[in-house]
Amino acid sequence: MDSKSVTESASEAADTPKLHLDGLPDLLGFHLRLAHVAMYRDFTTALADLDLTQKQCATLQLIAANPGVSQVDLAATLGTDRATMMATVDRLEQRGCLLRTRSLSDRRRQELNLTPEGEAILARAMHAIGAHERHFTSRFTPAELKALVNALGRIHRQV
Repeated sequence: MDSKSVTESASEAADTPKLHLDGLPDLLGFHLRLAHVAMYRDFTTALADLDLTQKQCATLQLIAANPGVSQVDLAATLGTDRATMMATVDRLEQRGCLLRTRSLSDRRRQELNLTPEGEAILARAMHAIGAHERHFTSRFTPAELKALVNALGRIHRQV
């Protein structure tokens, strides 16, 4: 962290009222929420030049890894509803990042593929995301990080 960031962080911390937190520090959800906010803010800053949201990045990444994937499959994988996924895909299509084509095997299904522009934007995003991830993962040993990811997976996976 550079000296400007340290100064800004110290200034922000000084401006934050010191409230009694009651039982909040004992709640897992409280810590997950604060961690989410910290990572979300950093992600947004890291990708500001690309004007991409987390959901848009994940959508591009899934399409790149699964050419011809459907919106329905993307929505199910990302845990979002079809309308939200359609809006995400519409936005990416308007930006020239992807193409929708009607499936030859199922005329009701639209297949999604990245355009060269989408591939280029995804490459730039992945570079920024790598730096963003290292900002947080560097705080843990490899064993701690593996344990953290496994623990978080136990929370969000339906078992």
